[in-house]
Order: sequence, then structure tokens, then C-alpha cells
Amino acid sequence: MSSTESSTYEGFTAEERAAMKEHAKDQKTASRRSSRSDKAALAVQDVLAKIAEMQDSDRVMAERVHAVVTASAPNLAPKLWYGMPAYALDGKIVCFFQSAAKFKARYATLGFSDQAALDDGTMWAAGFALTEVTPEVEKRIAELVKQAVGQG
Repeated sequence: MSSTESSTYEGFTAEERAAMKEHAKDQKTASRRSSRSDKAALAVQDVLAKIAEMQDSDRVMAERVHAVVTASAPNLAPKLWYGMPAYALDGKIVCFFQSAAKFKARYATLGFSDQAALDDGTMWAAGFALTEVTPEVEKRIAELVKQAVGQG
């Protein structure tokens, strides 16, 4: 691009910058913890506390997602990731919940990282919009999470 052309890139949004700051804070907090079992127990508490802070509809969905993920794949370790509940296998994020309010979106998101074994041909979904967590949605989340960790 030449110096006479204008760019529309304005940098990160305030929400994105806040998420990056929360991620740095999460990493610093986790590194200060002593034993692995202390870290795991405190990470679960951190996730539950973060969920409790969410607005009503996000909180209800995050609670249900947390319950389904931890029941479906008990080998996933809850932890905060960019200030949001996430679930890791061997320290690597597999899936995460992103509240609608945090990014001023019209729906919450259940996302999966490249660590998730959801591969289906040459294209597959890695994120799912959530407006409500019904029993049918819970069943689908359980299936996805099990597949993501190689149990499905």
C-alpha cells in the first residue's frame, strides 16, 4: 500500500483489548500458583466465579455449558482463557464459551480450537452460536465435546 492510500484498520476494539488484558492477568495468576492440584482447583473456582459475574442469559447458558462439558469430558480441565470459561486437554484449549455481553454480540458462542478433533472433510464448524441451552442443545454440545477429545 502506498503512503497516499488510506487504511481502514483502526486497531483492536476496546472489547478485544480488554480480553487481551484479562488473558495476561489469567496467565500471571496461574503462574503464581504452587502445585498442579492447587492450580487445577483454583482454575475451576476462577471459571465458576467468572460465570457467576455474567449477565443473566449468558450466566445461565455458561452454567449449562460448563456442566455438560465437565460431565461429557471429565479429562478436560476448566480454566480461564481471555477472561472466558475454557476447557483444556494437556494444557491446550479445546473449547470455550464466549458470552454475548462481553463482545456486545447478539449471541453467545461455543467455540472449538484447532486442538479439537472435529475434522470433517475439508471444512467443518469450529464455532456455534448459542441463544439458549435446551436439552437438545445440551445433547449436541456433549456429542461435540466427546468428538473433540476423541471419545465420540
